[in-house]
Amino acid sequence: MGFILASASPRRKDLLAQIGLTASKIIPANINEDPIPGELPGPHALRLAIEKAQEIHKDHPNDIILAADTVVGVGRRILPKTESRDEADHCLRLMSGRAHRVFTGVAVIDANGQLRHRLSETRLKMKRLTDMEISGYLDSEEWQGKAGGYGIQGRAGAFISYISGSYTGVVGLPVYETRTLLTAAGL
Repeated sequence: MGFILASASPRRKDLLAQIGLTASKIIPANINEDPIPGELPGPHALRLAIEKAQEIHKDHPNDIILAADTVVGVGRRILPKTESRDEADHCLRLMSGRAHRVFTGVAVIDANGQLRHRLSETRLKMKRLTDMEISGYLDSEEWQGKAGGYGIQGRAGAFISYISGSYTGVVGLPVYETRTLLTAAGL
């Protein structure tokens, strides 16, 4: 029985190492990550985590599969994993001076095919950002591929004035929930 991380995220790999776990294989799932019309941020994150785990489980039915997905939500709006500077700029300006939530869905399928899942919800507030702060952060390129256009573990951590919930969930893998699910799965 192996342990597969269904994610190419180096942050998730590092967070697993923090709790003493190393995946025997890393196999990113290739699924459609577009939201379903009307889907809210939390349910979207959990659905994607479950679909990723199920996708990898099809080819590896005797292994323990761990998958996760992180979504930033402002109200009912799902912010993208930013691919362009303009997209990141839009996200930062939307969150500037406002509260938002980060949802990380975690799904584990054990070697018997049993699915277990949790949704981590963290509430945060970003300080009101100046044009210079936004420009400097965009120049750093830390925003690339990040949900909501920022990574709390980097320079943007200095923009967060309030957090309630799982810091590691914001980074990309809530370690408490993950450890609980993996222990229940026999790892």
